[in-house]
Amino acid sequence: MPIVAYGHPTLRKKAVDIDKDYPGLQQFIADMFETMYASNGVGLAAPQVNRSIRLFVIDATPYAEDFPGETNLKRVFINPRIIEEKGEEWSFNEGCLSIPEIREDVLRKTELHMQYYDEHFNYHDEVISGVLARVMQHEYDHLEGILFVDRINPLRRIMLKRKLTDITKGLVKTDYRMIFPLAKKK
Repeated sequence: MPIVAYGHPTLRKKAVDIDKDYPGLQQFIADMFETMYASNGVGLAAPQVNRSIRLFVIDATPYAEDFPGETNLKRVFINPRIIEEKGEEWSFNEGCLSIPEIREDVLRKTELHMQYYDEHFNYHDEVISGVLARVMQHEYDHLEGILFVDRINPLRRIMLKRKLTDITKGLVKTDYRMIFPLAKKK
């Protein structure tokens, strides 16, 4: 599936809950994983593929070597709700498939209490920490219409304005298909 780029209106909408009868749900989840892997991502939220629903997938396995002890790194989150974020804030260099060629340090809390449903609509109420919590927070933000560049230093964001504008116009190279909101038709 093509990934929508920075500036696309779907990225700023608050996503809506779905139920287990959502049409084509299992195929959509499979397509989300396939799209995420094809783009070399570790997470992908439905708004990034132009569906404003509360669903994201993650596979943080690429971080397993750097964060020993992390388990169950491939998951599906449907209708997630963050109950609480706590702990020390820690900085981590984040990127986003919807904002190619930009990576910035973002501060996030170390621990996350989240309630959600998995792909089988089994309910989960968990406290998660470490890199898994980090990836989950980033993807959760997409469901709330928040992008990682909203969480960086305001001065730094001003400095990135030109690059962000270029992304909206499609003036960026990626190895995956994208929808650019202001790209000129050829």
